[in-house]
Amino acid sequence: MDLSTTYLGLKLKNPIIVGASNLVTDLSIIKKLEDAGAAAIVYKSLFEEQIHLENLELDQDMTDYNDRNAEMTSIFPTDMYEASPDEFLMHFKEARNTVSIPMIASLNCVYDDTWYEYAKKLEEAGADALELNFYNNPRDFDMEGRSILNEELDTIEGVKRTVKIPVSVKLSPFYTNPLYTVNEMDKRGTNGFVLFNKLFQPDINIDLEELHFPYNLSSEHESRLPLRYVGILYDNIKADLCANRGIFTGEDVIKMILAGANVVQIVSTIYKHGPSQIAKMLEDMEIWMANKQYNNLSEFRG
Repeated sequence: MDLSTTYLGLKLKNPIIVGASNLVTDLSIIKKLEDAGAAAIVYKSLFEEQIHLENLELDQDMTDYNDRNAEMTSIFPTDMYEASPDEFLMHFKEARNTVSIPMIASLNCVYDDTWYEYAKKLEEAGADALELNFYNNPRDFDMEGRSILNEELDTIEGVKRTVKIPVSVKLSPFYTNPLYTVNEMDKRGTNGFVLFNKLFQPDINIDLEELHFPYNLSSEHESRLPLRYVGILYDNIKADLCANRGIFTGEDVIKMILAGANVVQIVSTIYKHGPSQIAKMLEDMEIWMANKQYNNLSEFRG
């Protein structure tokens, strides 16, 4: 049974990628993920906050950055940015050298110069591909959606000029027209799209009367949103498609491939069940394919 696929020009042994999370900062866990069958790993995001902390340029702008970068503030409150960019790059190199499967570097920045500089540094550190984590939650009531999109399109073009490795974009579903957004980014040479990122959703502790930042795992029903958009986009853009959110079982992976996905990213199911869940998902896929008499993924993709 051939479960291999191609994503961002990378030949993968199967369609299951481990998404960006704290799981991948532990080298022993990274090795377990590879041994369980992970086809690739997305290393957790380098955020511009870390860069500015090291450069001692972080003061009143911190609040603005918190509002613009969801994944960072949801996982690490402001007082927990423990890794400088240099330390991050060192850890990334260690992770890259620990496994033989492709390592995708995730990057979340605000300013163009930072996107370009650290895209290049991650490429030099051995990244097989980049994942640009776009999340914009502006506080300016006068900023139009088109202005936000134009900034992101400029960033994509600039990063593509800066590096030679493939570049994917991880998007929020909350654009006026996600299909138009993806199509415009596709025209700029984006190699793949991850649909969709997990949004920053703080809660309020009513006893302490303050914000707190729970680590919100995905739930099974969340897979329907990426399933819908993968199905619509399949065969309508040049870029590859990666489904993300709410993918817990081999059945979920099969659904995404039937809709047209090249690959999926998983995180929450590993937190709940451990790395061995990957092997279980792959086994379930093989059983289904055998029952359907499919020999490879391309026979039922889309």
